[in-house]
Amino acid sequence: MSNNSAATTTISSAIGIGGSVREHHWTWKDQPITGVYEVLGEGKPILLLPALSSVSSRTEMRGLAELLSQKYQVIAIDWVGFGESSRPHVAYTPALYEAFLRSFVQKVFSEPVVVVAAGHSAGYVMELASRARGSTSAPWRWVVLVSPTWRGPLPTAMGEHRRLYKVLQTLINLPLVGQALYFLNTTRGFLKFMLSRHVFAESEHITQDLIQQKWQTTQRRGARFASAAFVTGALDAVKKRQDWFNWFQPLPVPVMMVIGEQMPPKSRAEVEVLAHFSGVQVHRMPGSLGLHEEYPEQLAEGMLPFLEKYWS
Repeated sequence: MSNNSAATTTISSAIGIGGSVREHHWTWKDQPITGVYEVLGEGKPILLLPALSSVSSRTEMRGLAELLSQKYQVIAIDWVGFGESSRPHVAYTPALYEAFLRSFVQKVFSEPVVVVAAGHSAGYVMELASRARGSTSAPWRWVVLVSPTWRGPLPTAMGEHRRLYKVLQTLINLPLVGQALYFLNTTRGFLKFMLSRHVFAESEHITQDLIQQKWQTTQRRGARFASAAFVTGALDAVKKRQDWFNWFQPLPVPVMMVIGEQMPPKSRAEVEVLAHFSGVQVHRMPGSLGLHEEYPEQLAEGMLPFLEKYWS
């Protein structure tokens, strides 16, 4: 039996980016998966991929989607295990996410599309681009990477202790013990701390309504499984820096890299290397890892000249 199959239907939803909400039905190793996405506006298509995190949701793309949809058709999706998409108790691996993204793009788009990938989404986008290098089946017309990262939080902060992180991931996946650990890391107070430390540049932008929305995202059934995989580095598309850099040598498609001036130092250092040797087009602006949510106007302003250039 094939590892994946797909179909698309339309549904209703009370949250999101204000567009037409649809479902992408897919199968992974005999496990049915539903990916929820939204379509807003008309024109040439732009795919928006939210950053992977414990609070990942297409809703974080709302401001950017509203601005871009004035000229283009915007499609924003919830990753498997996050947002309103399915959150099954499966092994969350890069292979799952790469296959899901490939399936979605092949089903929804009839030609290469512009993709905006925030944070950890960058790895899956660049891997697909590299695999299709020189072929006629390239998924992307061009790529925007917004504060891109390639290592999960624990490997970035504490080093390459992958076996230890795997043990922690296993504990979080367990009943009771795992639920307790997950609860401690998704209280409103802890979410506010993490948002102010790594995601948002200005604390006044972290409102009570925002915290409540993020908290609700973490409370959906099965939420801890994909979250644990991300935090422990199990969703890292590559494990070595050189493998990450190799996707940019040479560039498989035109790439614009958006660098937030307040990005965490280790993540900032990685993108600065790429900015200097890879040939990417660089746009610098205020913000940290969540600049696409915090400063959508500035991001849209920086992107539009490149959109118009490649579609002229």
